[in-house]
Amino acid sequence: MIRLSKSCIDKNEEIAVNRVLKDGYLGMGSDVQSFEDQLSHMFKREVVCVASGTAALHLALQACGIGIGDEVLVPTITYIASFQAISASGATAIACDISKETLLLDIRDAEKKITKKTKLLMLVHYAGDPGNLDRYYTFARKHNLRIIEDAAHAFGTTYKKRLIGSFGDVTCFSFDGIKNITSGEGGCVISNDVDIIKKVKNARLLGVESDTEKRYKNDRTWKLSVKYQGWRYHMSNIMAAIGMEQLKKFDVFSAKRKHIALKYDNIFAQSKLIQSFERDYDGVVPHIYVVKILKMQNRDFVIEEMKRKGIQVGYHYQPNHTLEFFEQDNASLLKSEEIFPHILSLPMHPEVSDPDIDTIANELIQIVQNLE
Repeated sequence: MIRLSKSCIDKNEEIAVNRVLKDGYLGMGSDVQSFEDQLSHMFKREVVCVASGTAALHLALQACGIGIGDEVLVPTITYIASFQAISASGATAIACDISKETLLLDIRDAEKKITKKTKLLMLVHYAGDPGNLDRYYTFARKHNLRIIEDAAHAFGTTYKKRLIGSFGDVTCFSFDGIKNITSGEGGCVISNDVDIIKKVKNARLLGVESDTEKRYKNDRTWKLSVKYQGWRYHMSNIMAAIGMEQLKKFDVFSAKRKHIALKYDNIFAQSKLIQSFERDYDGVVPHIYVVKILKMQNRDFVIEEMKRKGIQVGYHYQPNHTLEFFEQDNASLLKSEEIFPHILSLPMHPEVSDPDIDTIANELIQIVQNLE
């Protein structure tokens, strides 16, 4: 089976984890500090590592003062983690439509949904593409909104030759098993706002003030000072050890992901039934590769046929406003609902070979042609 996505690890990660196991300090300690230092060097900003990308979003929202009664604008086509992080903060996620050309937030629809309760815009860098960030930030300044960039798909992506996470308001990454780099699970929050960083550092350790410094020394705080809600969201040394090994390979991973996407693009450019989404792979490091199938009548059938051929495919993602917990009036979300049944995600990870790409693309083209 050619897998849709997978963790790409080798003996280096195994050796790193065994070192931590041998040291006997498995929780948050000096390895987490080292991983954060390496990321900070990369982004030229302070980085706080946490247990997951979802935890990063939740902590970032809390640190921005988002809570009960507030509203957060967010594109409806994103992983449910974006919406769950907002609801966990006590705020309401306001689903916004997307552009059918990019699958990114439609700023015109977002503007229609501004109310006195709107406090923050959560951008989602779908498939690694940040879109027109200048336009989004101009919109946020106009309406006095903070921005959290959900960059779970965009580790390594650049915008106008600047690394996503190295600028902007608050950026959150995910390091789960299938992301551009992994720490097994994990994520991080990046910002130049020292107050945000301080709050995230404390809140990830159950709100215990200054516990981070003790943990870095493989120690812990006994006399507690807690002034606000915290969570057990810290990263472990095991996760950090994996992450540091992945960072060493990222240039190779990045180049391979771009190569795969461009090769898919070239093949599908010859198809009248399958459209790729235009991305600038000079800057975008793709986490997923999504196509639009023009005459798709039964996506489940296509998925099963591809599986029968030994190829795992799927789709990213079901619009969140169609989920019972986040159900919302769909009157202004027509583009999301129109395009969703036609999108399909193809295998995208560094172990997909050139012959794999040819097989995947050609099998899909054949199946889709037979649908006519």
